[in-house]
Amino acid sequence: MLDQNLKNQLAQYLDLLKTEVTIGLSVANDENSKKVKEFIDDVASLSEKIKVEEKKLKYTPSFDLKGDFDHGEIIFAGLPLGHEFASFALALLQVGGISPKVDDKTIQRIKSLDESMDFETVVSLSCHNCPDVVQALNIMAIINPKINHTMIEGGMFKDLAESREVLAVPAIFKDGNFFEGGKQSMDNLLDLLGSEKDTSHFENKGIFDVLVIGGGPAAATAGIYAARKGLKTGILADEFGGQVNETLAIENIPGFKYTEGPDFMVQMKDQVSSLGVDIMTGALANDIKRLENEKVVEISLDNDITLRAKTVILATGARWRLIGIPGEVEFRNKGVAYCTHCDGPLFKDKPVAVIGGGNSGVEAAIDLAAMASKVTVLEFLPELKADKILQDKLRSLENVEIITNAQTTGLYGDGKVENLEFTDRVSGEEKNIDIDGCFIQVGLVPNTEWLKESDLDLNKFGEIPTNKDGSTNIEGVFAAGDATETAFKQIVIAAGTGATAALGAFNYLVVN
Repeated sequence: MLDQNLKNQLAQYLDLLKTEVTIGLSVANDENSKKVKEFIDDVASLSEKIKVEEKKLKYTPSFDLKGDFDHGEIIFAGLPLGHEFASFALALLQVGGISPKVDDKTIQRIKSLDESMDFETVVSLSCHNCPDVVQALNIMAIINPKINHTMIEGGMFKDLAESREVLAVPAIFKDGNFFEGGKQSMDNLLDLLGSEKDTSHFENKGIFDVLVIGGGPAAATAGIYAARKGLKTGILADEFGGQVNETLAIENIPGFKYTEGPDFMVQMKDQVSSLGVDIMTGALANDIKRLENEKVVEISLDNDITLRAKTVILATGARWRLIGIPGEVEFRNKGVAYCTHCDGPLFKDKPVAVIGGGNSGVEAAIDLAAMASKVTVLEFLPELKADKILQDKLRSLENVEIITNAQTTGLYGDGKVENLEFTDRVSGEEKNIDIDGCFIQVGLVPNTEWLKESDLDLNKFGEIPTNKDGSTNIEGVFAAGDATETAFKQIVIAAGTGATAALGAFNYLVVN
């Protein structure tokens, strides 16, 4: 079951176990049970501290992990391979006596939850957002014995996923009822559960030389450049990583033949942290104001805290653009999706549509063609906009239909997406296609709504105009990345503008 490379990796992890771990195995005689049993047998063979016993659990095949201390149930229903292998390895270590890597304030928030809760998370093994949820809920179960968590692999439990109408992952259920879907951080989950947030780590910061707003590659690079200049630097973000955390395969960053978004941003965060940058997450900026008499810029946060800095770099990034049609919002996670790696496997052997003929749309269609029964690509313009190499690949696929001059007008269905309607922009004829899923890939919109009431100039698209040094119309305020007027929204370009803004801020501070 486990190849030698994975065995070697896991064996190194298991050497760290401090105490014994008991794996309770619930299997039958079916093929899936045999796979799970083979997996567990391989794992148990790697350490004398792992014991396996037969057990009857809610789902078959499944297994639970039990350490020698009081903790909640941690269960894996199905095989935790792919992106979930790390979730399994971490859970093994944590029940085996290795403390989870969370700060004291988060531990207190978890312990403050006094309600008994049973969580289940339906995942796809190709989903790069699912492990964040699985690992967060597992940690909560480790710290608080009143919390139980089961990871359910949607591919092995396809009937369960369909009966619960899971059309996007991760899908989190609490006590049998749908709780939340999509990427969720630990802080987000604790907020949803009503655990009071401690804001003390935002207080008494003094005045930063440079305060960066955002958590993506532009913000990280700005933080690196500012810190290396010896400046007191802070980064404020809801969570570190930005939209790159939603990107799986990355093959166009110099020096990286291949990397994945979450891994790339972990490396960036490690580099930023090593330089002493104060990374503040879990809050959003909601106002910016220059106090001319004090020569500082004031940033108000949504937690009622105010931060001050001599210079500010706005690197708030962008998010997927909505196209504003009926059903787009109503059917989100019920057939409307954005991430093919996460949600594509849920549409195996089903017809899907992709709206958008740029690089993102065509790449999505190529990915989906390997899973879906048919992929229909709809492009508003007379021709696709993607790179020729991607178009050639797309046109070589037999189960792909390309429709240009198509204005999508609505998504319809009974509880989930069943039908897409569009207008032929040449003939004016209204048409429709039957689909089970729709992936929307029509570009980005900058995260600058919070700036519209400020004195900062924005263009008609909501982007921030900048000068050559990254400066804006407000003295001491600079901007970088996808939130600015840069013509192309790319990781390397965002990083470059982050460096420019940091150097511009440094030069400003030298003069002023």
